[in-house]
Amino acid sequence: MAVSTASAWPTLPALPDPATRAVLDSGLPAELSYALGGPFHFLLPDAFDANLRALRSALSDADVAGFVYFAKKANKAAVWSERCAANGAGVDTASVGELQDALGHGVRGEHLVVTGPAKDGALLRLAVRQGALIAVDALDELDALLAMVGPDPVRPARVVLRCLPPAQPHSRFGLHDAELEAALERCARAGGAVRMEGFSFHLSGYAVQPRADLAGRLVERCLKARARGLVADRISIGGGLAVSYTDAVSWRTFLAGQHSGHYHAGRSFTAGDFYPYHSPAAGAGALRALLAARPEGHHRGLAELLKDAGLTLLLEPGRALLDRAGATVFRIQGAKDRAGYQLLTVDGTSLSLSEQWFNSEYLPDPHLLSRDPDAPAGIHPASVGAATCLESDLLSWRKIPFPRRPRVGDLLVYPNTAGYQMDSNESPFHDLPLPPKVVIDHTERPRPRWRLDRQRG
Repeated sequence: MAVSTASAWPTLPALPDPATRAVLDSGLPAELSYALGGPFHFLLPDAFDANLRALRSALSDADVAGFVYFAKKANKAAVWSERCAANGAGVDTASVGELQDALGHGVRGEHLVVTGPAKDGALLRLAVRQGALIAVDALDELDALLAMVGPDPVRPARVVLRCLPPAQPHSRFGLHDAELEAALERCARAGGAVRMEGFSFHLSGYAVQPRADLAGRLVERCLKARARGLVADRISIGGGLAVSYTDAVSWRTFLAGQHSGHYHAGRSFTAGDFYPYHSPAAGAGALRALLAARPEGHHRGLAELLKDAGLTLLLEPGRALLDRAGATVFRIQGAKDRAGYQLLTVDGTSLSLSEQWFNSEYLPDPHLLSRDPDAPAGIHPASVGAATCLESDLLSWRKIPFPRRPRVGDLLVYPNTAGYQMDSNESPFHDLPLPPKVVIDHTERPRPRWRLDRQRG
């Protein structure tokens, strides 16, 4: 059953990615699907390295001192910590497990930052002993830290104070102005027990100007903190560097054309339900735009303010370092015909493609690796369900227009899933095993090299 016109079914093609294309053309996905006996993720560490170089180049070109931490929550694979260790980058952690994993894969303690709310004592003790930077989120957390290190510590606690963004006054994270004042006073009184190195913030969304505005305020806070005898030589802007999965025209066309008839069971989405799959300033481009932006109340760009104040800019990107650094592979194990489209079932769950569990949809078109590449071409719309007994467990509610009719045994490869998609909601529901992660490099060869990731657990 084919539909003759592609215009009836909106598409969202992923941006070109030669490394992923090389893996698909090599025949490895089919062999790994057979060998591993189920769905799997493949990871491309060379892309991670390239993204890290691009961020560092943006800082260097602006003549801004900076340091990049990988936000480990974006992907649990060990290979990213290994790449950070090899490249002298840091890791952003929020639990004892994450911190131990980063240390165990070679990241230096002083290259770790510990974020997250209400950190427990074990995490704080380990962070202090390893010389990690701690983003203090509450006054009682600071008090616990001061009590822990004592008045004459072997190693002072390194801290930045996390600020509550004025634009997000109801956030559960950060210190408001009065709390910041109290924290600064306690840090000043603590003497050598605490090294107060600056301030941090995290903002929801991906807009550049609000980040520049808040960073400008933190520059001023650092200068005032120095007058109290505190080090205050760095600020962290967290993550929030957007990633573009598709081109501008494809994104606009998709949003303008999509409606409930394009989704299984008449599911309805608005533009606000989706991640912004195209951004005019993405990855290192977003960082360049941020450094060039003029914070509110200033006549110079953020880069100039940072340089004049002698400040180091800390970044904690996750998705931006994982752009085009991996994909997810499922095997079709069932196919039903419905009114004008197919309903496919694959051998994994949407818990391994996390966007659906945020009441959204992962939109980049999956690649169909057909067992019969000579099958007649056409437009064959299909939604993609998962292998659990939940009505709502779909990888793609959208009726994706495949170029051939999908069949049992074919593979579906969802592109660019390394950033948050692979495992932020993973679960062995129905006792289904979690998809393993396969690290692939040397994609320039006819036969790329692969190994299983060394992730713990």
